[in-house]
Amino acid sequence: MALAIGLRRPVMMRNSLRFKVALFFSVLTIVLLVAQALGVRTLAEAQEEKLIKALILDDMASVIKSYEETPDLLPPFDSRINGYVSGKDDSTRTIALPLAIKQLPVGTHEIVVNGQEIHIEIALLGTARLYRVYNFSPYEKHFKKVINALMAGTGVFALLTIWLSFGLSGLLVRQVAGLARQVKGLRLGEPVPIQPGKYDETELVGLVEAFNDYHQRMSDMIEREKEFTGDVSHELRTPLTTIKTSCELLELDATIAGKSRARLHQIESAADNMRELANALLMLARGDSEHDLERLAIADMIETVLASFADRLVQKELHAAVDVDRGLYVLANRSALAIVLSNLVDNAVRHTDHGHIEFHHADGWLSIEDTGASIQAHDIPHVFDRFYRAGSPRTPAPNAGIGLSIVRKICDRHGWRIRIDSVPDKGVRVSLRLPAAE
Repeated sequence: MALAIGLRRPVMMRNSLRFKVALFFSVLTIVLLVAQALGVRTLAEAQEEKLIKALILDDMASVIKSYEETPDLLPPFDSRINGYVSGKDDSTRTIALPLAIKQLPVGTHEIVVNGQEIHIEIALLGTARLYRVYNFSPYEKHFKKVINALMAGTGVFALLTIWLSFGLSGLLVRQVAGLARQVKGLRLGEPVPIQPGKYDETELVGLVEAFNDYHQRMSDMIEREKEFTGDVSHELRTPLTTIKTSCELLELDATIAGKSRARLHQIESAADNMRELANALLMLARGDSEHDLERLAIADMIETVLASFADRLVQKELHAAVDVDRGLYVLANRSALAIVLSNLVDNAVRHTDHGHIEFHHADGWLSIEDTGASIQAHDIPHVFDRFYRAGSPRTPAPNAGIGLSIVRKICDRHGWRIRIDSVPDKGVRVSLRLPAAE
């Protein structure tokens, strides 16, 4: 099982504000254009039918009047349908009407004969009926062409709308994008983060002012936290130095032996741990250690850290081996790397009762292996959590539970990757990837 810290998380895809604005205006405009085109088409078709009916009524009134005044002008009588059949023009006079037309009532009708759409006006003429045939196909074809051109124009305008919406949306969100760039490049501690006067939209000015207020409150809070942590770290150094000095003097007293001397060693060890913790808190409070980098020999750093654990290694009869090339250099902050290595070694020594602690370097990874108690698989994802105590033999001794949490914070701040591998009944390997120095 392994836990890796510092790996990039997958980024969820999001649509930009410009895309959303352009999409909204495009859809809205297209819907309005389509609705307008359909409305115009429906209205035009209705007006077309009204115009045709008006033309037919006017023509029928004139035809009936002429037939009544001059009976000789009557068209041939069709006994099949009991009426006179009259055509508006030559193309309609030769059309053979179906027998079913006899059942239609008086009025205007639209029927299909031999695949051709025609209008029939039926009127009473004495005891017989008059069938007047009209063919408006040429006019209707021309009308359909106009309607199709209208719909095609709507499609062209829709495409133009998409292009214009995307362009105009860029103008609408340009200041939002500018604000995002300023926020991205913003650093805590700047006195005036963002000037509201650069923006002319009322809503955006309000957003800038709200963000500036939040930024200032966050800066003040972080500054207070840094001051508090720094003060605590500085104030702890004096009593810790006193405790350490007193322990060293008491060790010279030959009358102290047995359990008293063991307790004296515990006090001295606790003072050393508190001093390391105070140094770590002070470094984290300063917040600028990631910029103070130097070329460090990793083997020398490891040996320096191991020297402070020499007594504990001897006491527990643990063998420490450093299999790292002395010509290997890394680019890192000395204090930060020392705290990370110290906490990792402390963790290994605390949980290893017998065996060894070894350092290896391969493929850019510095590994610290021990033969102590392993870590349960369900505990590995939480070992770097603050104050977390794994429910396994890995934590037999009392500790503050923040050593590995500090390690993770330092690694995150410096961009170092760290992972833990645990093999049951064999021990734990902590791997640290540091930037190599040229």
